[in-house]
Order: sequence, then C-alpha cells, then structure tokens
Amino acid sequence: MALANSKTTKETFPVLGMSCAACASSAENIIKQQEGVKEASVNYGTGNLIVEFDTASTSIEALQKALQSGGYDLLIEEESKQQETLEEIHQAKFHQLKTKTIWAIILSLPVVIIGMFFMNMPYANEIMLVFSTPVVIWLGRDFFIGAWKQAKHRTTNMDTLVALSTGIAYLFSVFNMFFADFWIDRGMQPHVYFEAAAVIITFILLGRLLEEKAKGNTSSALKKLMGLQPKLVTLIGDNNSESQIPIEEVKKGDRILVKPGEQIAVDGFVLQGNSYVDESMLSGEPIPVSKSENDKVFAGTINQKGSFHYQAEKVGKETLLAQIIKMVQDAQGSKAPVQKLVDKIASIFVPIVLGIAVLTFILWNILGGEHAMTQAILAAVTVLVIACPCALGLATPTAIMVGVGKGAEQGILIKDAESLELAKNVNAIILDKTGTLTEGRPKVQEILWTNEDPLFPSILVSLEKQSEHPLADAVVSYFEHQEIKTISNFESITGKGAKGNYENETYFVGNLKLMKEHQISIDKQLHEKANQWLQESKTVVWFSNSKETLAVISIADQIKASTPKAIQSLKEMGIDLYMLTGDNEATAKAIAEQVGIENYQAEVLPQDKAAFVKKLQEQGKIVAMVGDGINDSTALATADVSIAMGKGSDIAMDVAKMTIISSDLTKIPQAIKLSKQTVATIKQNLFWAFIYNLIGIPIAAGILYPINGFLLNPMLAGAAMALSSVSVVTNSLRLKWKK
Repeated sequence: MALANSKTTKETFPVLGMSCAACASSAENIIKQQEGVKEASVNYGTGNLIVEFDTASTSIEALQKALQSGGYDLLIEEESKQQETLEEIHQAKFHQLKTKTIWAIILSLPVVIIGMFFMNMPYANEIMLVFSTPVVIWLGRDFFIGAWKQAKHRTTNMDTLVALSTGIAYLFSVFNMFFADFWIDRGMQPHVYFEAAAVIITFILLGRLLEEKAKGNTSSALKKLMGLQPKLVTLIGDNNSESQIPIEEVKKGDRILVKPGEQIAVDGFVLQGNSYVDESMLSGEPIPVSKSENDKVFAGTINQKGSFHYQAEKVGKETLLAQIIKMVQDAQGSKAPVQKLVDKIASIFVPIVLGIAVLTFILWNILGGEHAMTQAILAAVTVLVIACPCALGLATPTAIMVGVGKGAEQGILIKDAESLELAKNVNAIILDKTGTLTEGRPKVQEILWTNEDPLFPSILVSLEKQSEHPLADAVVSYFEHQEIKTISNFESITGKGAKGNYENETYFVGNLKLMKEHQISIDKQLHEKANQWLQESKTVVWFSNSKETLAVISIADQIKASTPKAIQSLKEMGIDLYMLTGDNEATAKAIAEQVGIENYQAEVLPQDKAAFVKKLQEQGKIVAMVGDGINDSTALATADVSIAMGKGSDIAMDVAKMTIISSDLTKIPQAIKLSKQTVATIKQNLFWAFIYNLIGIPIAAGILYPINGFLLNPMLAGAAMALSSVSVVTNSLRLKWKK
C-alpha cells in the first residue's frame, strides 16, 4: 500500500544551528540515514538543505526531529514567511553572538594581562580562575553541548575541536592550580593556561560574529529582490470599493489599484487607466515604459505618476519576481563541482586533526624530555585549536553566493553554481537568430510612395488593422498615430493579403502575386526598390488601389542594438560563434553578415539544434547555447551552459541555467567574466585555507621546537584560526567591487 501511495518530492529548507563545514556534512549524513530519503545536500555557506524524499515513508517533521537530535534544526515555515523568519533568526543570532563576544572580551582581558605580565602576583591563579570560568562554562557552553550531541551520533565537527581544546586547557589549569605538588615533586613548574582557554573561546566567538555579519552581506542581492514586493495591496471590490489586503491573499482575477509611486504587487494586465512604469529591475533600462489597457505589468516594477486598475494574472510563486527570487535562492544553495571535493575533505578533517593531536601527545611524551607531559598536553591542545575546517567550508559557497548575487544585480540570473563555475571554460557559443540576435518582432524598415496623398496611409493602416496576418501588426505599429477610416467589404485573402473598399474605391495590401492577379500596374521605381529589399532578405508588402501600386513597404526583424558589440566582445575572448535558425538561407546569410558571424546554418529544426550542440561537444568544445523559444529548449538542455533571453518563452527559461533578464547580449561576455572572477576567488580561498592548515598544524604540533625552540601559544593559535575564516569571507566579498 505504501508503494502505491508513494510520491517523491524535492524541497529546500534552511538548516539552523550549523557553525562549520563539518556541521553541514554531519547534518547531511543524519538526513541521508532517514528512511525514504533519496538524496540530500546541505550547503554550509547558504545554510540550506536540498532533500528529495518519499512522502509515504517519511515527513518533513520526521526529518526535523532527526536533525534536532543531532543539535541542529529545520525551518519548515511557509516559503512566503521563510525569508522574514530567517532574517529574524539571523538578527537574533547576531545580537546574541555580539553580547557573548563583548562579555568574553571583557572577562578575558584581565586573564590575558595577568597570565602574560603579572603571573607571579599574589592570587594570580585564583583571579584568572574566577574570570575564565564564566567564559568557558557560560559563554562557551554551546561548544560543549554541540560536541556532546555530535558524539552521541558518533560524528565530529568544529564544536568537537573547540570543546576538547578549551576543556583540556581549562581542566589542566585547574588541576595544576589545586594539585601543584604533583608537578613540583617531579621537578616541574605547574603552569596554568586559563588565558588560553578563555581567549580561544573569545576569538572563536569573534570569528563567528564576523562570519555571521559577512553572511548577511553576501545575501544582500536576495534581500533587495525580496524588498521589491509590497506587503499590502489595494483591492477593488464589486462596487468599486477599496480595501487593503496582505499580498498573500491576492487571487487570480482580482482587480487591483496601483497608485503613483507604488510597487506593482503581482503579474497581470491593465484594465483601466494608463501610466509609465519603471521596469529597470527587469530590463536594466532606466526609461519608464508606457502602460495602457491590455498591457502586461510585472510584480516588483514601480509605477510612476499615473494610476490604473489591473487584473491579477500570476500570483505567489508564479510571478516573474518570485521566479527570479527562487532562481537566486536555488543558485546560491547549489554546490559547485569543486565544493563536493571540499565537503569530502571537511567530513574527514576533524577525525584527522584528532588523530594528529593524539599522535602529537604521544610523540611529545616519548621525545619531550624533562617537561614531556606538560609540553605534550600544550601541543595537543594547540593542534586542536588551530585546525579549523570553517575556512575550508566557506571558501566555495561564499564566493558562489557573492557571484550569483552580483549577477542578479546586473540582470544575469544564474540557476546553479555549476554553470557559474563552467562558464569561464566556454569556447563555443551557439546563438539562435530570432529573439536572440534580433528583436523577434517584425518592424517596418522603410516605405516608398508613388503618391504623397495623406489619405493613403490612413487607408493602409485601416486595412491592416482588420487583417490577421502577423506582418499587419508591424504596419499598424508604424502608423499608430494615423486616423482610422471605415473600411467596407473587407476580405482576407489567405497567403496573399487583404482587400477592402473606401469611398467607392477598392484597395489591396499584400504580396506581388496579389497585385498581378488583379492586373494592377506595377510602378517601375517601386519594383526596383522591392527587388533590392528582397536581396537584403527583407519581406516586401505592396499597397495599391484597383488600378496602380501606391506604395511598397519593407518589413524585417530588426537586429538588437546590443548584438554587434556583444559579438565583437565574444570574438575578442577567442570564442567560436555559430548562428542556427529555422529561417531561410537568404535571411540567415544576411543576418549573419550584418552581425559578423561566419558560421551559420539555416532551416534548422529543434532536434537539429541539439544534434549540432552534441557535434561540437564531441569535438571537445565546452558549448553554451543561447536561445529564447520553445524550439531552443532541447538544445539548451543539451549544452554545457544554457542561456535564455528574459523576454523569451517560460519553457526556455525553465530549461536554461542562466537567464539574461533584459535580453541584452552584452550580458553574455559579462557572465563569462563574472565566472572567471568567481572561480579565481574560489581558488584563492581554497589555497589560503589549505596553506593555513598545512603550515599551522605542524607548527602547532611543535615541528619547529627542535630547530629553534619555538612552541606556538594556544592563545595565538585561536586568533589565527578566527582570522582564517574572516579572511576567506572578506576575499569573497571583494567580488562585489570588481568590474
């Protein structure tokens, strides 16, 4: 029965209570061990769990309970309230850490001063015990609680290292203080290390405080996007009554009033009124867009001076803004391929460090000479303190988060970390023609008249306004300010054009075949111009009365203003460019020549596009596909990096791993540069994290002692450890200010 009702679902939840990369690995393992879980991934940088599970075998509540037993928690609130709750939790945690850190500094300061400068003063040990005890037992209690919960699950994390190092240093000092004769009888001085225990906890708290603040900064792009959605909307009732309701209560079909300066709440279309709307958050263009009846409006855009009523068409998760937010969240929570290696290292890091600490303790006892036991304990404690997996765990996700956030601010939505990492290696880009290189909307390019009578343009647009032909809209748009005449006996002629009467005269609009069929005299000058346009792969439309041609019109899909510059930039980057189109050979050749692409294919079917992607991949190329339509979706799914135009189809955007909101092609070279910068930052972070541990751990173990008698103080080890995490996060934040 369970199998019959089984249903697999994939969900994303914030994980609470993690303090290091090993915590993420531990939480991930706890979830993976639960019945019904197919796949689970926990990202320390974002604090998110992405889990795929069978709803018949387990539930979200069961997963939450399992994590709680390991010292973590799961936030399972509604998605609309999740970000707000997370913000509250983040603020509460930040203030709690701030309070703890301030108290730890205040209490540790006298311990450090006495321990380093006045260790022989009367009651020095007793004073240090009094000040260090609240730091270790009160302010540092979370480390010991976390370590105990991990031990119960037979796992380890950063809390294990902190609890062991500070606990051993503190208990060792208490023993030396109350049982000093034990060491004196053996000819050794009973040193205490209260300052080490207190300062280690202080530095780790300080590091976590700075880390928490930095994490808040990395997700600023997401917060900006969240802030684009108003909390309340003005609903218009049946009797034109107005009422304020929360945005969560808006339903499809609701009539909403938007006033001057207000943000549009949900996607819809204008019912009544007109205004200009600032759509720069979608298009990047600063000039407001005119909106009148039937025009589409989008959530998050800002109304200017006018006001209008609009009907809700897409609400909640369906709005374009909600999709953008979700894409940014998913991208920031996804793991780059390099991160999977880092996670494996982090999961075995703590046990290895514990092993090194034990080995250090044994070797010092064997080779340490007169003060072997004391030095063995100190060296083992220092190894435990200096080895921190936090820097290693933060290296990749912080850079990815900042990179994705920066992309979102520039109008480049990146769906997953893998695409951001791979984009820098792209050496071949396939571009769709219509809607990608061109505007995707036919426009009138030029009109040549034989007669300048002002009546004729009005008759032409009046005919085309009744026509159902796709090109008719281009003519109507071109003559949008012309007076509309009443056309009688209108008739649409399939495959040829249309005709209609005005004041006892018949007028025709359509192709050359229509003119010849009705024996209309073709003007020589118009004919020559029409042939020229045809050679340029433009569509030609004729306009005539019952006797002679009056005008010839050229219509073409206009190349985007950004296209030539983008093509030039990509060429300068050494990338091979290919244009694929379902259009005819002549049009394809004309467009390719205009934009500067040497390699092109015409009359290509959707499956042919995907086959072409595979062909390039077989040649060893890293292929990016750029498209905007349903016909591009197969090729987008096949490519190594897929890029959709924001003004294209929903399916193309769903399939693609990147979306250019404004459909501006110059964003593609920007995305590649962003990928290079992000990956460079990841490599820098990993280098420093690895080097720090490779150098720090041997020094902490006492490798320099036989050479120059140097032993690292546990207190300095704590400071170095905190600094490593902060340096990695700070290096990632440098991405924000790079061009």
